[in-house]
Amino acid sequence: MMDKQQIQEFIARRVAMELQDGDLVNLGIGLPTLVANFVPEDRKVLFQSENGFIGVGPAPEEDEIDPCISNAGAMPVTIVPGGSFFDSAMSFGIIRGGHVDTTVLGALQVAENGDIANYMIPGKMVPGMGGAMDLLNGAKKTIVAMEHTAKGNHKLLKECTLPLTAVNAVDLIVTEMGVIEVTAKGFVLIEKNPEYSLEQIREATGADLIISMNLKPMAVS
Repeated sequence: MMDKQQIQEFIARRVAMELQDGDLVNLGIGLPTLVANFVPEDRKVLFQSENGFIGVGPAPEEDEIDPCISNAGAMPVTIVPGGSFFDSAMSFGIIRGGHVDTTVLGALQVAENGDIANYMIPGKMVPGMGGAMDLLNGAKKTIVAMEHTAKGNHKLLKECTLPLTAVNAVDLIVTEMGVIEVTAKGFVLIEKNPEYSLEQIREATGADLIISMNLKPMAVS
């Protein structure tokens, strides 16, 4: 059984396989930031951060941290050769103008129609909206990277019970249990982690789960 760090890295590795050569990608805070560490070597992907730069590289080693360079979640990052810096107005213009190919975000809940709640739990302190609303409406594709449940509670639901960030916005969900497409018919499981049975995945999902006729084993790079 994987521990939490192993689960997050497993999810991030699988998400990285979805990114295409030449894509401009925005990574949300938390688990999604790990994706930058696992992009296949044969693909050139540019990462954009809403606080104002394109060309986010892998996380720096302890002795390479530059306190002046951090992502939107205030975590230290590196910049690849040719990276560029600009103000937030330009950054959100890129997002709202539809120039981001893919955004990878975490979520508190996702509904079977693609609604997503990821910015607040009433009565609790959480990071807040940030650029999520803009990304969910501006990016061409939205991938949710998250653990399948939260302390045993369903996160994939028929309807979200938390305040929504966006409606009908999610295209693909990657968890430690599998890869799920969000379709007009609902959640479709297209890849399954061999460590889990279909029964376990169904029990961990709070909505109907359609099993693809072409279901494949979940593989990571």
